[in-house]
Amino acid sequence: MADMTEAEIVINAPASEIMDVIADLENYPAWSEGVQKIDVLTSFEDGRPKTARWTVDAGIIKDVYDLEYTWDGNHSVSWTLIQGGMLKLDDGTYTLDEQGGETKVSYKLKVDLSIPMLGMMKRKAEKSIVDTALKGLKKRVEGS
Repeated sequence: MADMTEAEIVINAPASEIMDVIADLENYPAWSEGVQKIDVLTSFEDGRPKTARWTVDAGIIKDVYDLEYTWDGNHSVSWTLIQGGMLKLDDGTYTLDEQGGETKVSYKLKVDLSIPMLGMMKRKAEKSIVDTALKGLKKRVEGS
């Protein structure tokens, strides 16, 4: 996907523990700034979310939207927008690379809004979302 924002962080935990936190969508409001509520709409047989409805209020992005997820064990999860109000694109991926007792977590995100916005401002919003999410994930997993 072209023009995606990407960042990474190292978390002192195994990939399976980090993926458990990522898959626990309903608890995102406790650690992910701007997320007000997430309702899992459908799940796969293993219990991981297949579709979920997000309610967010993150500065310029205030919306209720549905995402569909694809999981690859404890290695990656990707999502794509099914429907949104303000959002017309929300494609992202977390990729986990376990190295010893720690895991490198990469987050790629591309968003687009139904309202006109300069490309530079969109990238800045994506960067803010990605950085905030990675820092929140690290704090949640490591408990610090």
